[in-house]
Parts: sequence; C-alpha cells; structure tokens
Amino acid sequence: MAHKQIHQISVLLLMTLCPALYTPFCSGQTDPVSIHVNLNKKIGPMRPVWAWFGHDEPNYTYMKDGRKLLSELAALSPYPVYIRTHNLMSSGDGTAALKWGSTNIYTEDEQGNPVYDWTIIDKIFDTWVSRGMKPLVEIGFMPEALSSKPQPYRHHWKPGAPYQDIFTGWAYPPKDYTKWGELVYQWVRHSVQRYGKEEVASWYWEPWNEPDIGYWQGTLEEYCKLYDYTADAVKRALPTARIGGPHSTGPSGQRSSQFLRQFLKHCAEGTNAVTGKTGAPLDFIAFHAKGSPRVVDGTVQMDMGRQLRDISKGFEIVASFEPFKSLPIIIGESDPEGCAACSMQDYPENAYRNGTMYSSYTAASFARKYALADHFGVNFLGAVSWSFEFEDQPWFNGYRDLSTNGVNKPVLNVFRMYGLMRGDRIEVSDDLAYDYLMVRDKSVRGDKPDINALAAADKDSVAVMVWNYHDNDRSAPASPVEVTLEGIPAAQALLYHYRIDREHSNSYEVWKKMGSPQNPTAEQIETLEKAGQLQLLSSPEWIKVKQGQVTIPMYLPRQGVSLLKLDWQR
Repeated sequence: MAHKQIHQISVLLLMTLCPALYTPFCSGQTDPVSIHVNLNKKIGPMRPVWAWFGHDEPNYTYMKDGRKLLSELAALSPYPVYIRTHNLMSSGDGTAALKWGSTNIYTEDEQGNPVYDWTIIDKIFDTWVSRGMKPLVEIGFMPEALSSKPQPYRHHWKPGAPYQDIFTGWAYPPKDYTKWGELVYQWVRHSVQRYGKEEVASWYWEPWNEPDIGYWQGTLEEYCKLYDYTADAVKRALPTARIGGPHSTGPSGQRSSQFLRQFLKHCAEGTNAVTGKTGAPLDFIAFHAKGSPRVVDGTVQMDMGRQLRDISKGFEIVASFEPFKSLPIIIGESDPEGCAACSMQDYPENAYRNGTMYSSYTAASFARKYALADHFGVNFLGAVSWSFEFEDQPWFNGYRDLSTNGVNKPVLNVFRMYGLMRGDRIEVSDDLAYDYLMVRDKSVRGDKPDINALAAADKDSVAVMVWNYHDNDRSAPASPVEVTLEGIPAAQALLYHYRIDREHSNSYEVWKKMGSPQNPTAEQIETLEKAGQLQLLSSPEWIKVKQGQVTIPMYLPRQGVSLLKLDWQR
C-alpha cells in the first residue's frame, strides 16, 4: 500500500479514536511533515545541558516566589540543576531591584582591615543546596571597599533607561589584588566549612561576568590578573574546586572573539600574576550567546541564527586550542536576546516572552546546541537560560522570566519536557525543511516553518520532542506531522503526548481569557497555577508496535511543542 494511502487511513482512524490529536483548525496541507526516529542509531548522551538557569538579582533567591520557582526547577528531573547569579559580592543591605542585588560580603573597618559577613550569602546558598541544586558561582562584583573607583556605587536603573547606566563602582578592578584574593579564599573556605568538601567540589567557580564589555571597567590584562588571583585563592582553599571563565559575550563578534582567544592564550602560556609561572588553572570554558529579535512590519521577528553563530564560533575557538579542546564548555548565558529585565512595554521586540514563541524557540534552539557540539566535537556541559522571576512585579509584564507572581509561563514547560528525556540522543531524519547549519546561517525565515525533532531513548522508553517554529511571530494553520519510530523492542507501548500550545500548558492564554487581571482572586490564581503545569494533549493510551515500528500522526500548531513519550516492558 502506498505511503500516502497509509497516512490517510491512519488519519481517519485517529480522528475517530483520538480526536484530540487531530483538530479542526488544520491547514489545507495534505502531505504531512514526516519525521523518522531510529532507536538503533545513537548519536551521543542526552546530557542535561538545559538544566542551568541564571539571573541578575541574587536576593530574589530566598523570597517567596523565588523559593517556589527554585523548588519547581529542582523537580524538573533527576539531574542536578545549576544556578548562576550576578551581584553575589556587591555591597548593600540586600534590597533587591531590577538588575541589582547585594550581600555586603566585604567591608573594612576604620583601619582598613577586612570585615567578612556571610549572612546573606549563606541565605542564598542554603536555599539552593537545601533543594539539591548546584551553584555556578559568579565571583563578583567588586565590593565598594575594594573598588578602585567606588563612587557612584549603586545604580538605580529602570526599564527604558540607557543600559550603560548600570556600570558604576562595582564594575571596577580592585584597588588591592591581594585583599581581593584573600576575600575569595575566605569565601571558598567558609563554603567548605558550611557545606563540606565534596559538595563544594561539585560546584563551578568563575570570576566576573562579560569582562569584554562594560561589566568590567578594566583592561584585558587586568582581567587576566584578576583571574590569576581568583583561581589561586579558590585552589588554595579547595584544591579540587573547579575554576573557569571568562564568561565573555558572543564570540561571533570580533572583539569578543579576540577576548576569548587572548584569555585562553593567557591560561595556556601567559605569565601568572600570582605565581610568576606559565599559565593559569582552567577547568572549564564559558562564553555567552544571544539572539536579536526586532519588530518588522509590526511583527516580532526572532533571530535564532545569531545566537547559534555565537555558539558555533565559541565551539570553534575552543576546539582550536589543543590544551583545552576537551574541557567542559558552559554557555554562561544563552537566550533569545540580552536583557531579561527589559520589559515588552519599553522594548516591543520582547513581546515573544509570555506566549508560546518563547517555548518553541527554546525547544528548537537547544536541539541545535547539541548538534553544533557534535559538529565541532567539543565537550558541551551546559547552557544557562538567563531567566528566573521578578518579585512583586505586574502579572505577565513581559520580562524574560520563567514564572510571574508564582505562576509558571509556557516556556518553563519546555524544560519539564527536557526533564523527561533520558538515555542517549538518537537519529532524527526525513523530509525536514531545516537542519542545524541552515538555522545557524540563515535562521528560520523561509516560507516553511522549522518542524523538526529531538529524540532520546533508554532501555525501556523513548521521548521525541517535536516543534513547529518560525522566526516570524505570525499566526498560521496547524501543520500535519507524522512521527515514525523504528527499533522499539516491545509489542506494545504506553504513549504519553504532552503539548504546549494556546490551549495546553499555557497560563498566559488562560490569564487573558480571565480579562488580564492584575489582582486575581485566590480561585483565579489556583486556576492559573494549574494552567502553568505541563499538560497532556490526551489521555495516555496503549499502542501496538509492529515489527519494532509505530507511526504517530498529529497536527501541531505554529509555535507549538509536543513531547511524545513511549514506555514499554521487554
């Protein structure tokens, strides 16, 4: 029987037996996008590279909605979730504000002697460690008492203000590198005393953030000096601790690319500012990668290609350094654009953040990160989504966050989907409009959407994430998709079909249907919380497997994401 006839019969059967999978808003397109998944063709381990998150404001960590979100992140999967945050060493009273936070970890007495205060730091780290989470410890920024240009110190940035206004006294090199090194030593030593050697050895430590731009008001040479003093202090306090950097901006830019190269060259063959010997300790390498959305003809247009070019160039640079090409790589910030606290009211290109465009972008972009790492043969460890929550802000205010007022946004459900993917990544093929190199080089701008998949399998299950993404946020009919899985070692399997679209796993659409309340009732909040969880498209069902193969047809809305999970017993 011809393939098209088989498809037509399967559609009729599914419309009868499982109408939720085939909805009446389908397009006139008759031939489905065919996706073939071969369980017998392994690509590599399904590393939890997605289980990394970060944010600017460390004091949100222990606030009400911050604690709630961290608990949900910790529950995403059995893998440890890593957290990175700015301002862990900034001076102040712990008051949180947009793009600001403080711990007052270091002050000096009247004689200029160091005074260490771990109170707020402990509050932050206790919140993480108690949930089984792991810090990616950003050693920064500069305490006021150590800054070589301390005034003005604290910024008061608001959305719409020039971004460079944030670069105040905390961004300057230390006036005394020895005191800086001793502060870092005492911090790591205190962490070991509080949490134990084994726990702290499982963390990652890194000095500063984006030292190639305004976050560091010093030179490259001064940053390398800071790195040497920091690495020496970390290793003295705990020789098994892991130190790395430089967390520079996107390497596809010439300046940023040069900064990353020069930093790696310093670690390989430069003169160490502390020891006078050659090189510096380097246990992992980190850089950032961002997209660049804009508004075109009144429509938000994403630019996934730009983000992937940053990643591609960074992987290429690391692979070119023989001493370091096998080191773990962490993309320390990996996002559709560069400012989480810039709301859509002041920056209309950020209007993608509340709905399903953010979730489909996340699904499609993480799959391409895996592919680029395979392409360059590098040791890809993690990619930090710089997205958390903003305490006591308007509902769905258009920040780049995972939840709003304690209610999960659609994007968080993509990470829940990733948490259900185990084992090894397996081959996905067939008549797909885009591959990872095409998306890297041209983004997703053609007539066809990017309908593709990422698949992973272990001995008794397989999970296939399927997305329908396009850079242009325009409505379009749902697309017919047919997923064929081959190599299932059982006669039947239990199918779970999870979905993120306008009707499923989508608190934002539910909130809008309520009338977009800024003071929702307790009953409305309960409804929103349920809508923010990952939802099934239909009830789980047993399906027959014939000669190791099964075909699952569906209609997938534009910017929608499905996760097909099949479990079986041998």
